[in-house]
Amino acid sequence: MKGIVLFGHGARNAEWVEPFHRIRAAILARVPEVPVEMGFLELMRPTFAEAVDGLVARGVTEIVVVPVFMAAGSHVKKDLPLMAAEIMERHPQLEIAIAAAVGESPQVIDAMATYILGAAG
Repeated sequence: MKGIVLFGHGARNAEWVEPFHRIRAAILARVPEVPVEMGFLELMRPTFAEAVDGLVARGVTEIVVVPVFMAAGSHVKKDLPLMAAEIMERHPQLEIAIAAAVGESPQVIDAMATYILGAAG
């Protein structure tokens, strides 16, 4: 079974996570059979490892991690692959694929440009 982890940095402000909840809800509205969890690098829970472990406990054997970042900096390019490799060592039956950062998607860039132009009037 395939699952999705929305990977974010985390923040001290509890309201910061609200867009993640809305993204997760939008995904589940389209594909309710696909388990989707949020996992954070720091400051919030569940951690990335906790999110993955939770999916594995539900029978997931393939996970696509989608970094909800504007761009791929060191957390996405270095930290995330290291964390994924460590988790796959603990769960040898698990495959983790890491998608490009959300903000690098042409569709997202186009949506942001449309939003910005609308906001600018």
